[in-house]
Amino acid sequence: MRIERVRLFEVSLPLRRSFETSSHRKSDITHLLVEATTTDGVVGWGEIATPAEPYFGPETTETAWIVAPEFLAPALLGAEFSHPAELEAAWARVRGHEFAKAGFAGAAWDAFAQRRGESLAAALGGTRDVVHAGVSLGIEASIDALLEQVAAQVDAGYGRVKLKIAPGWDVDPVAAVRSAYPRLDLHVDANAAYAFGDAALDVFARLDEYGLTMIEQPFGVRDFPAHQELQRRLDTPICLDESVVQLDDLETMVRMDAGRVLNIKVSRMGGLTQAVRAHDRARELGIPVWCGGMHEFGIGRAANIAVSSLAGFTLPSDVSGSDKYYEHDLIDPPVRAVDGAVRVPTGPGLGHTVRADRIAALATRTWDSARGRIPEVEEV
Repeated sequence: MRIERVRLFEVSLPLRRSFETSSHRKSDITHLLVEATTTDGVVGWGEIATPAEPYFGPETTETAWIVAPEFLAPALLGAEFSHPAELEAAWARVRGHEFAKAGFAGAAWDAFAQRRGESLAAALGGTRDVVHAGVSLGIEASIDALLEQVAAQVDAGYGRVKLKIAPGWDVDPVAAVRSAYPRLDLHVDANAAYAFGDAALDVFARLDEYGLTMIEQPFGVRDFPAHQELQRRLDTPICLDESVVQLDDLETMVRMDAGRVLNIKVSRMGGLTQAVRAHDRARELGIPVWCGGMHEFGIGRAANIAVSSLAGFTLPSDVSGSDKYYEHDLIDPPVRAVDGAVRVPTGPGLGHTVRADRIAALATRTWDSARGRIPEVEEV
């Protein structure tokens, strides 16, 4: 296979409800979409799911807009490959920028699976027909508002709820939700908001009493020793997210016992190939995994569902229905969850029709490699 044309589209969609984490609140999502066309006319799609601000990590929509056309698209164009994993060599010199790489890798995987006439899940080695989904709830204005949101998701059939926490919004909301839902699969995510010390250790010791499935990324991204010390004190498993970018990070986590669950985010790890490798290694090590999300549109969400069909994804993943976040998605049909589960598509590639017409209509910026190898940015 060979890619002969790449197009990039910047698209924003409003969230149905604003979402607050430990660092900021957002009411809309802006991502870049990658369209890769092969010499035999197959069109693959990928999503660069960078946040707009550098709070989750150093990448943003703007950094991706620079790196994608200037470094990644030129490396991809004209490269011969029989498997998407081979394309990683084309951009091996580019350090970091995993989110941007993931978008290109996703487009290549989609085209690869379509050309083989199989679903993306099958191409990745998936074995499940259905993926159990969970939902992630942001920080609310009050505990009553949070309980309202939890009730809505439980009524919708979701059996796992993740609560975002931050200093000052942790023990009380968790206690309230646990009191209302004693058997709910409940876990918390701090997005590295806490500084290691007695105050934080006290908070997590109290959270340890509420039967949580996991405590996700409490401390700094590179602070494995702090996570190790916390895990030593708790019965609740620590889950690492931002800390694990490379497979070496997973090895460090396991050697130090700094975490006992892994959140595999396709974007954070640089794409589907690396996500599968992380899944395989975690399975060898006996580490349960689940697929985290970045408020992906339908293209990225479909890729997450495909990877979540692998056997080692034993915990509910952040692959809730499109309607949880967006009024209108960019794929047809949109992702739908029934009783907290999402069916894995069986059609070729992503298994959804990408609404290229809607993407073109909504795009605020586009770039097309057909206009020359020197990137030209078009403001729409």
